[in-house]
Amino acid sequence: MIAIVAVRGAELPIGGDEAVAEAGGRAVVIGEGAQVAAAQLRGIASDVRWCEQASFAPGLWAAGLAPIVRDEQVVIMPASPDGRDLAPRLAFLLDRPLFAGAVAIGLEGTTMAEQGGRVMEVVRVDEPFVATLQPGVRGVERDPALESVTTACTLVEPKGPVDDVEVLEVLPADPATMDLAEAGRIVGGGAGVRSAESMAALSRLALAFGASYGATRVVTDWGWAPFERQIGTTGVTVHPQLYLAFGISGAVQHTAGLGDPEHCIAVNTDASCPMMGLADLAVVTDAPALVAELSRRFGIGTVKRLGEVTAPEEDDDV
Repeated sequence: MIAIVAVRGAELPIGGDEAVAEAGGRAVVIGEGAQVAAAQLRGIASDVRWCEQASFAPGLWAAGLAPIVRDEQVVIMPASPDGRDLAPRLAFLLDRPLFAGAVAIGLEGTTMAEQGGRVMEVVRVDEPFVATLQPGVRGVERDPALESVTTACTLVEPKGPVDDVEVLEVLPADPATMDLAEAGRIVGGGAGVRSAESMAALSRLALAFGASYGATRVVTDWGWAPFERQIGTTGVTVHPQLYLAFGISGAVQHTAGLGDPEHCIAVNTDASCPMMGLADLAVVTDAPALVAELSRRFGIGTVKRLGEVTAPEEDDDV
């Protein structure tokens, strides 16, 4: 197995390290600053080839990479935006099936999350294939003793012209609409937010922070947030650098979908709840009251008087 990781600006994409770990530490890193990005895999990868390319060109890259990885039984890419663009092109050129958004990948097949994550389907594959790995589903542990061998590689020149995309402009992602799985900062709300009005204020506050907003299952079940904003085993698996949890107690169904945030701040009146134990900074206070005060200070409106809601069932993500 081998991983292909497309990089921009010498930075690994979300899930890039996980894809390399899933491939057993073998990787091809391609893009602008590939050599610098390859060095970021120290402790994860044992055999890394880096290919310096000035700009993202999925058609050209797929044509040049296909001969390099043709003898590999399994080719893995992170399900990052560039990985999702490159993977089907490469699978087509290699004449292989593509399994997109897998949660586990091995030589004999993949594990796919179906029905919104409620069902895990094991797919056995008896031929070479290409697969993308969902970011945040695996996690990575670095081994300081692991020796890494890095070498330069060159794309194989295609025999004929290659149709490719033309990049007109690269715009920053809109935190309000971007896929939660790709968000670096997330503000999450749980049942402790206590009203739809407060949840709406929390979503506006997230934008003021330059962050996306998410919610627990019980919040989406109550209609306070769209289901695509649900974080957890029955929602979206995320891997943010920063996670702010307002009124979330930290049921395992929710925390299992958090990945491993670099920084976590939790706000709750229950100082002993699991979410507070996971946080780097735990703020013991009323979440709706803090949302209202932060909204006032950021000048984004006030929250109406909060009403009480019934307690969620024990197996809900609260």
